Amino acid sequence: MEFSVGEHMLMMAEQPLNSKMVVAEIKVGLRLKSTSDGYVTWEGLEKMMKELMEGEMGKNVKVIAVPDMSKKAMEENSGCSWKTLDLLIQQLCDYPDKAIESDETGCSLDFQFHSASENSSCREGNWGGFLRKNCCGSGFKEYLYALGQLANQTGNIFVNSSESHKCLASSKEFTHRVSGCGIEKLKSGSGGCSDFSVDDVTSKFGIELISLKENCNLTSSTDGDWDQSCGSCLKSWEDISGRGLLSVDDPAKDELDVCRFTVLVTVTSSRIADKEYVQTVYKCLGQQNNNTGNENQEPEGEAKNKSNSGKILIGCITGVVVLLIIVMYIMFKRCYKSNDPPKKHAFKDVRLNEAGCPKFSIKEIYSATNNLNDQNFIGEGTAGKVYKGVLSHKQEVAIKHIVNDVNVETFFREITSLSHVRHPNLVPLLGYCLREDECFLLYELCPNGNLSEWLFGKDKKLSWTQRLEIAIDSARGLWFLHTYTEGCIVHRDIKPTNILLGPNFEAKLSDFGLSKVIDLGETHVSSEVRGTFGYVDPEYQCNRQVTSFGDVYSFGIVLLQILSGRKVINLNLKNPMPLNKMAKALTRGGSIEEFADPKLDGQYSAEAFDLILHLALSCTAPKQDRPAMAQVFVKIEEALELSTRETAPIPEPSTL
Repeated sequence: MEFSVGEHMLMMAEQPLNSKMVVAEIKVGLRLKSTSDGYVTWEGLEKMMKELMEGEMGKNVKVIAVPDMSKKAMEENSGCSWKTLDLLIQQLCDYPDKAIESDETGCSLDFQFHSASENSSCREGNWGGFLRKNCCGSGFKEYLYALGQLANQTGNIFVNSSESHKCLASSKEFTHRVSGCGIEKLKSGSGGCSDFSVDDVTSKFGIELISLKENCNLTSSTDGDWDQSCGSCLKSWEDISGRGLLSVDDPAKDELDVCRFTVLVTVTSSRIADKEYVQTVYKCLGQQNNNTGNENQEPEGEAKNKSNSGKILIGCITGVVVLLIIVMYIMFKRCYKSNDPPKKHAFKDVRLNEAGCPKFSIKEIYSATNNLNDQNFIGEGTAGKVYKGVLSHKQEVAIKHIVNDVNVETFFREITSLSHVRHPNLVPLLGYCLREDECFLLYELCPNGNLSEWLFGKDKKLSWTQRLEIAIDSARGLWFLHTYTEGCIVHRDIKPTNILLGPNFEAKLSDFGLSKVIDLGETHVSSEVRGTFGYVDPEYQCNRQVTSFGDVYSFGIVLLQILSGRKVINLNLKNPMPLNKMAKALTRGGSIEEFADPKLDGQYSAEAFDLILHLALSCTAPKQDRPAMAQVFVKIEEALELSTRETAPIPEPSTL
């Protein structure tokens, strides 16, 4: 094989050799040939590589360009120090072992990943029916991992049909494991999402990509919260619809699955070196609907062994079934004497001893809302519908109707923990009504709706000073909660829809159904991740520790929305980007005018705008760099003072 050493050149092995093996031998050989002062000369490097090329290793070695080392640099420095060489070798080790397509197989995928449960691959799931046969799990995971490597190295996700066929036939053992599984459906050139690159997925799947990445940030299948964590991951997987990207309105399941796998490969490609993480994600998604579809099939040998026995038993089973039907019919007739089945008594076991919160009768609730009339309906949150009501003494109230048993905790928390918490910038709880199958919470009515309606509604507009005053009120309310005398109260769901506006646009925080109280002397409490996508602190998502700084992060996002009038992620953009990243990019040379809400019409203080922008970014910085709400409050007041000073009329000079 012809070989030449020139500027910027080093070697790299192809299969069946591993590049790390070659690099290790190069390093050992060069150390033996180094000069007495520990330097390796270019001539020594050249000689060593030639010796390797002439041996057995040279049969599978190609020369590739590595841009960090040159003959000129070595000559100028009279050699190459081991520190420099180590860096170079490390870079070479980081190169993919099959960066150059193998001439033998014609396949650019590298099958070196082995499932932790390979010996029991028949239990690894059928990926919601995507795999056509039983016992395909292990081979499919290996194929997916190889696609993740490819995406990490090249930005491409699938290989074409011809190469896919060669890859699946690359070895007899692998071919046997994946034959008939349907893996060949993941190939480029078949339309839809099949030709997408990593960049395409990032730009077209925006929020779905982020959701899968965040909700599939799984740690271990032995984690106590595995069912809940994996459930969130599966939900994000199922939410990937490919809507607007496929040519038909009702695409086949396989077409949707191809889109889902492009997103999955993109997610795992960014952490492809973390095999434990990748393995855990595969385990969660692979076992979806594990007890349905073709997962119930038995291996062919077992089915044949059981078929004869089944025929013998058919006659007996038929007789038994008929007898059972008769018995069940008799029992049904005896038992079915009651009329309708009893309702769920979701709130039956709730016991309240809270004297500080008034209790209303169901008659008062229905009278106040005109029997829950649709004309009184003003909104709906995660816990239930909200109606406008008028009590007997003419006080207007907002009444939340809770019927779902999963919201019992929300109801109980607001009554027992927060009914006595009072502040001008918190929506006060005025009372409750409790029945076995439903409950109602009564709040002070805020006639101007919520901040979200004013930021994103087409026909509503807030001035610059109004926005700052709303931010000040909200910050003051959060500051009060975080420094409450009986313990720090963390809201956990700060967002524009939970900032209500009174008659004079004074802001009040609402919806404390997710709140947590941190006892005095404690720094945090541990809890499952709750909140609204886009507003949840990433550190809280990782460590599940509730602290007041989680609210600070959420409030920072709200500040950015007050400045820009934008949603958390704008899917209408060519490259959807989280709002805080968009704002951070602005500080590196962007224009304030591009980020400012067009509704402001340029009527704002540039200095105050910049102050709030940097304050918001500090709120969304890593936890240790975030300000407390007291500092946030002071900074926003400073911005308001700057704004009013700039707009104040200059007094005309007077004459005596």
